[in-house]
Amino acid sequence: MAKEDFHALVATLTRDLAGRPLDRELDAWLNREHGPGTTTYACLKSACEQGVAEGWLCEREGGGIRYGRVFKAEDALHRFSVDVVDMQDIAGPHHTHPGGEIDLIMPMGGDATFDGRPAGWCVYPPGSAHRPTVAQGRALVLYLLPEGRIDFTRAA
Repeated sequence: MAKEDFHALVATLTRDLAGRPLDRELDAWLNREHGPGTTTYACLKSACEQGVAEGWLCEREGGGIRYGRVFKAEDALHRFSVDVVDMQDIAGPHHTHPGGEIDLIMPMGGDATFDGRPAGWCVYPPGSAHRPTVAQGRALVLYLLPEGRIDFTRAA
């Protein structure tokens, strides 16, 4: 899949997210409508795996985590930025989500979890914070940030 095709795939999803509150209801809706076992999940996971293999996803590395911002927030993506990280049994840097964060957890073989959550979607509301942690193996995590906003902190 070309980067442009990945953009179109994500834009289709963000169209359905635009204007919705980032809350438990959205978390449940995403897992029901676009979670594991759905075409959306399969397509996004396949595209991310291919992008990592081809080197246009997760092209940077720091602290044992491969990462990269794929697309900045723009109107075509309904003002969400798109990032993908590749993590294995590691905790990333603590950060806050001024506008919230939507994560797609894609274990790479096995039962890896992200912040204790299995394969699927995880929605963090505006103002939340965490130290993103992948345990029990390796996972790719696609995350969508409203307006691309994320604030890294010194908190543990």
